[in-house]
Amino acid sequence: MMNDVNTDNNYNQVFSQRTKSLTIAIINELSEIPYSDKISNIRKQIFRSASSTASNYRAMCRARSLKEKYSKICIVVEEADETLFWLELIDELKLLQTEKTNGLLKEADEIVKATSAYKKKLSEELKTH
Repeated sequence: MMNDVNTDNNYNQVFSQRTKSLTIAIINELSEIPYSDKISNIRKQIFRSASSTASNYRAMCRARSLKEKYSKICIVVEEADETLFWLELIDELKLLQTEKTNGLLKEADEIVKATSAYKKKLSEELKTH
């Protein structure tokens, strides 16, 4: 049982860093784009959703109960999916070079898939408790 706890903690640490790294990458890339009405709202929204993904994942790791953990992962999935939406919009509007957008899109998509799978797992655990 102790191994499972250590494995979960290591995974949570790594994944927490991934969500924070994506937030930093998004902020760094989009901060380089000069101000315009077209980018202003998108930049504000994606900064908020990406940082919310990272901060809520971190909070989920410190949850005191399964219900609290599930509640937080629901927020993480929603915010991660919103981040993916804004990245898709950035890509379609050609606001960043394609290779930069592709890397961000790939990482955001992996985060959405992983957190969605974890949300499903926690949902099943809640049903059995």
